[in-house]
Amino acid sequence: MYEPIRTQSVHTMAAQCSSMRGLHRSREEELDIRLAGHLTALLTMTDELRALTPSRALDDAADRLADRITRMRGSAPFRAAPSAGHAAPARIAALHQRAHQLAGQALAVATTAGDTAGEALAAERLAAHAAALGLTGPGR
Repeated sequence: MYEPIRTQSVHTMAAQCSSMRGLHRSREEELDIRLAGHLTALLTMTDELRALTPSRALDDAADRLADRITRMRGSAPFRAAPSAGHAAPARIAALHQRAHQLAGQALAVATTAGDTAGEALAAERLAAHAAALGLTGPGR
């Protein structure tokens, strides 16, 4: 009455393909990839801020971020040229806000991964962007 299935299951074929390509990563590898991504995005925000409000502190932060990413990935991160724009206070605040969020995400991933160097760098950047936003100080 019913004809037997003569072909392999789609799930079986997918499992065979993924094992051939080596798509399975360890939890540590996934966390490292995620942390490198957050730090790269944070570097992009830092480069944007450097273009709008040049400072030695931002230059140093960008250098430390690029160095950390290079050690994690084994190659230097791609760095886009900062976009042209005016240094409007609202734009600068928005960049600091986004950088603050990215630093927080990087801190969470670095803590989960047990990466103390990444944790320290992310915490430092989180504090710097919080200060730029006025989120720290007396009574806070």
